[in-house]
Amino acid sequence: MQKAVFLDRDGVINSDEGHYYVYREEDFVLTPQLGEHLKMLQEAGFLLIVVSNQGGVARGLYCIREVERLNNLLRRQMAKHGVQLAEIYICPHHPDFGKCLCRKPLPLLVQKAIARFGIDASRSYFIGDRKSDMETAHNAGVKGILSPKNVGIAEAVEEILRENPAIR
Repeated sequence: MQKAVFLDRDGVINSDEGHYYVYREEDFVLTPQLGEHLKMLQEAGFLLIVVSNQGGVARGLYCIREVERLNNLLRRQMAKHGVQLAEIYICPHHPDFGKCLCRKPLPLLVQKAIARFGIDASRSYFIGDRKSDMETAHNAGVKGILSPKNVGIAEAVEEILRENPAIR
């Protein structure tokens, strides 16, 4: 079975400083050394999967097309580092406009990836910057690592690699 690292987007992959919602390319600024850190995880045998709430879609602030444009930009930027994202899952809903089954902290999107890619949850991680990300990790049976908002994932990557010394 595969092992994976799930990553929140805004605040973890890209900075959301000064923006409640990030949906414009000019506001999409990657956190420091993201490509290098994801490359280390990939080389250690982890699938890389993004799981992100994008409630601005439900609020009408931006559309799915804009989310997809940023996701494609992220894929291109990571490809420059030799990093392949296995998938990017988003929840476009918002609780102000009804309930859904895919919004974090519900684990549906992580469970979907686990089933699709044959992932061993017990050997997998979720890096996020919010309590809801840690709840998602718990609900999906993966280990949650709380990362400081907008500063990069260096500490989280070091923790994962420290816990998996045989793959270093």
